[in-house]
Amino acid sequence: MPDLGNRQSIYEPEQPDLKFPVRPEFETAAEERQYRKERLVGACRYFAQQGLDYGFAGHLTIRDPERPELYWTNPMAVHFAQVRMSNLILVDHDGRVVEGEYAVNRAGFVLHAAVHEQHPDILAMCHAHTLYGGAFAALGRPLEPISQDACAFYEDHVVITEEAGQVAVENPAGPKVAAAFKGVKAAIHQNHGLLTASRHSIESAAFWFAALERCCQQQLLVEASGHKPIRVPESAARYSREHVGSEYIGWLHFQPAYEQIAASQPDMFQ
Repeated sequence: MPDLGNRQSIYEPEQPDLKFPVRPEFETAAEERQYRKERLVGACRYFAQQGLDYGFAGHLTIRDPERPELYWTNPMAVHFAQVRMSNLILVDHDGRVVEGEYAVNRAGFVLHAAVHEQHPDILAMCHAHTLYGGAFAALGRPLEPISQDACAFYEDHVVITEEAGQVAVENPAGPKVAAAFKGVKAAIHQNHGLLTASRHSIESAAFWFAALERCCQQQLLVEASGHKPIRVPESAARYSREHVGSEYIGWLHFQPAYEQIAASQPDMFQ
């Protein structure tokens, strides 16, 4: 592997004077909370932009930096395109809204609370009912490394068969799903859909969710051609995952989308 020096990836420029996204540092928990909430709203708007909505289904969460036992999430029955700073809700692991005026999505509470509770290292999580992710999940098998994009998930996602196809509104369903998230950033829940988790940021979780949906679409399209897809060799797939599949790369991928959304949809900050 190449020596990156102090850089986090091969994409970070060697010349420090060039313009390049940099994660901010925070002096107070209030500053970090503001940042996380803004990016959570941006992630919801990104889901709307990518067409990842389906009625009231879909929930994105990020831990509060000062009270990590609580998490911020989008309000129940509000379209992703209408999520803004003022209607986010803060929820505890018992599904009780401790800040905000809206109800919490029951299925979102059951799954996300369980993941956050079982995995203190996971900061953010995303789930939505999507067309291609739902279709691929019906196959009950992992994504294959058939492209550089798909290699980002090579040996970094799992297929969950527990509670397959069952609406997750009962508490026992959460721990069964949460147990699969040890050391991976994504899961394909059989007969249900896609989930992503991040130990880095909501930006990373949101981008990798959209990327996983896209990879499911790619594989379905290739297989629909009637030809067997050519897999990337294992060593090359692992190399690609290490360089283009990290949490940092997910965060970096999200930055241009966030900047475009923030500039064109200023109501998100209301």
